[in-house]
Amino acid sequence: MLSTFDDVAHRERTRREVKRAERFGRSKRVVDLLLSGAGLLFMAPALLVIAIALLLVDGRPIIYRHTRIGRDGRPFECLKFRTMRKDADRYLAELLARDEKRKLEWLSTQKLTNDPRVHWLGKYLRMSSADELPQLLNVQRGEMSLVGPRPVVASELERYGSNLYCYLGLRPGITGLWQVNRRADTTYEERIQFDLDYFHSRSMRADLAILVKTVGVVLLARNEKERLTK
Repeated sequence: MLSTFDDVAHRERTRREVKRAERFGRSKRVVDLLLSGAGLLFMAPALLVIAIALLLVDGRPIIYRHTRIGRDGRPFECLKFRTMRKDADRYLAELLARDEKRKLEWLSTQKLTNDPRVHWLGKYLRMSSADELPQLLNVQRGEMSLVGPRPVVASELERYGSNLYCYLGLRPGITGLWQVNRRADTTYEERIQFDLDYFHSRSMRADLAILVKTVGVVLLARNEKERLTK
């Protein structure tokens, strides 16, 4: 008898959780559409200036398209202003082949400190996070959200192991818990834990807090980099 009651209670909890997730998903999508649309309109002049500057500095292409994995495992083209030299992929392969320290850093974090592939204008775009503004189009198309896990490539999925559901169950975000809490020594495993924490605590209030914190993180990072370059 107790087992029957437990089963009924479990099914009821599951039903409520599914309904809550559906309501959250609908509300989140509406907010994504409104804020990303407003952002594109407001930032249109800046987007045009950046596009022209990139064209003058390093030519075409202006937009960098890279295949990432979205919700439910669907691939999509993640958009960014191109901040790297045109032969970045070849240069990376050559660099990792001759520099063991850089190779270990890349394998651990999928990033490089003072990445030599980034051209001078790209450094300023990254400093201000302006290189990610085209991702507002990804949000409009339903491929990304303003807040969510960091978009990853297919080869990174296996690193999530049994926690893969926390990534595939959500749209990747322009910002997220990892982005606003990261440190220079953040490991890939810690990034996965941030995605897991967000999945289990997601709410509109949490999204708003992350968006507000993102503004502060971007401004702080920019001021710190400007101070170090003086």
